[in-house]
This record gives sequence, C-alpha cells and structure tokens, in this order.
Amino acid sequence: MNNEQIKDLLLDIRNSELDFSVTLSGKESKRVNGLYKPESREIILHNKNFNNDNQLIYTAIHEYTHHIMNEQIMQNSGGKLTLNTSRSHTNAFWALFHELLVIAEEKDYYKLTLEESPELEEVTKKIRTEYLEKNGQLMIEFGKLLMEAHKLCTDANIRYEDYIDRVLQLPRQAAKTITAVSNANINPAVGFENMKLLASIKNKDKRIEAEAELESGKSYDTVRNMMKRKSKEVDEKTKLEKEKQRLEKTIAALKTRLEIISDTLEQLG
Repeated sequence: MNNEQIKDLLLDIRNSELDFSVTLSGKESKRVNGLYKPESREIILHNKNFNNDNQLIYTAIHEYTHHIMNEQIMQNSGGKLTLNTSRSHTNAFWALFHELLVIAEEKDYYKLTLEESPELEEVTKKIRTEYLEKNGQLMIEFGKLLMEAHKLCTDANIRYEDYIDRVLQLPRQAAKTITAVSNANINPAVGFENMKLLASIKNKDKRIEAEAELESGKSYDTVRNMMKRKSKEVDEKTKLEKEKQRLEKTIAALKTRLEIISDTLEQLG
C-alpha cells in the first residue's frame, strides 16, 4: 500500500474535514510503529516494522485516531490547535480507536481472526473459561466471605476496618469493590476487571445494558466511555429540568406580582 491508498482507506472508515497526510518512512523503528504530528497533521508509519498490510493498517488507524481527536479539540476551541500536555491515550481515545477498528473490520480493511491459528483459539478458550470466568466466580465468593467476616466482626465487637487493614492486609477500597461485585449479580464470564466496572453502575437497567455490551464483544474502554457519555447526558437533562422548574417558579411569582400591581393601579384610578 502507498501513502494515498492508506489515506483513502482511513477517510472511508471515517471522514475528516481536517486535512492530513500519510507518510511511509521506509524505516524500521525499535521505539514506535508510527506517530502523529498534530502541528503538521502528519501520520508517519514505520512500515519496515510490519510483516503484512493488516499490521500496517492497525497502526495507521491508531494514528488516525489521534488525528480525529485533534480535530475534535480544534472544533471545541474554535479552530485553535490546543496541544494537550496530559497523556494522549485516554479512555476516550481507546473507545474511538476500537470503534474505528470495528468499522474497518466491517469494510474488510482489517481483520482479527483467531480461526487462522487453532493454537491461539485454544489458548483463548482456556484463558476465558479457566482464568477470567473462574477468577470472576472466585471474587464473588470472596465478597460473600468478606460480608460474613463483617458480620462476625460486629458480633465480636471488632472494628471491621482494623480487621481488613491488619489481619487480612487488604486495601479497604479493594475489599469494598470485591463486596460490591459480589452483590451486583454479574456474569463472572466477563472477568473481574469488567465486573468492577459494572458494579460501579448503580442503576440496574443501565448495568444490565452495559453487561450486554461487554458480552457482545465491546471493549472495556468502549463500554466505560459509553457509561460516561450517558451519565453526562443524564446530568445535563437533570440540570435543564431543575432550571426549568426555577424559571416556572420565577414566572409564576412575576405573574402574581403583576396582578397585584395591576389591581393597585386600578384602585388608584
């Protein structure tokens, strides 16, 4: 693939109004597979690092994600380039990257097929069933034991926090999280890290929705970003509803005051 072919492919995955260029360096790099320069809007790919186009496209989409994020920053800042000095690989970045990868797969530009390696398929199955799921189930049972220990500490007039700190030598937040996971009735097959994410969702319906997304193959970052976006939407709706209530009260008070003034004027002739 050449520079223009890669650029056309990226634009077909997701269009960008902000122009950019793609450069195959013709080199091998031990530090990075590619990079994005926000000032010049240039995607550089060290193509000697890759064994095939599939690997190249993966990195190209990664760097293109930086470009899309850069475009969003410029749109939000009125066209000004605001270089973010914090880490660039945020949850929002990974969520967008995975979204673009899915589109690339649907368009047959990129593939993640385990079928081509029966050995990898077997290892993946073992990881999911014997480690991710078993660990998730183990944490559910762990949480139940912690709740039992809490009750026994109370019965014995022992501070549960001291028991957690100095007997189990377990960070308090970890104990709290494990207990929350145990209480949330989550499918252990999604793995403990995803279970922690789901347990943090207080609304049962939203938690079930997020769990379904994970079970369908969505990444941790994609689901986490979806949760944050919906939470923000809810917060905005709540804010507008409260403002509406305040305005309605103000309008009602002004109407009452207007009626009083009108009556007074009539009496004054």
